[in-house]
Amino acid sequence: MKSSRPTTVFRSVPVSVGNVSRAVLRVAVVAGTAVALAVPATVSTAVTPRATPPGLSCETGKHEIDDYTGYALCRNNGSTAQTFWVHLVCGWSPDVDGEHVTLNPGQSGQSTAHCAGLGTGIGEISVQP
Repeated sequence: MKSSRPTTVFRSVPVSVGNVSRAVLRVAVVAGTAVALAVPATVSTAVTPRATPPGLSCETGKHEIDDYTGYALCRNNGSTAQTFWVHLVCGWSPDVDGEHVTLNPGQSGQSTAHCAGLGTGIGEISVQP
């Protein structure tokens, strides 16, 4: 009685060191390209402060626990009321502005903002008049 199973035939493929080396090199190039495209060219963990508007003395920075939250703590050293807010450059996420804070002469106040968690975090913090 004959078996009803199909017969499987395997073809012999010649394997050489050159073929294997090219395949490994090809995989390495593809993986390296994928990593290079996934990481921004200028990854910076430092926050670059920009110039503070005249009449205000401000301190900017990231939140102690949350690297996606930035702040501007300002004091009005001028003779008229001033309004300011913090502006965060958020890498791959949209940039954000904090609440507008109006300070009378001699007063201090803080504006905070939060970058989206899917982005690369805060790249720059500035105080806007």
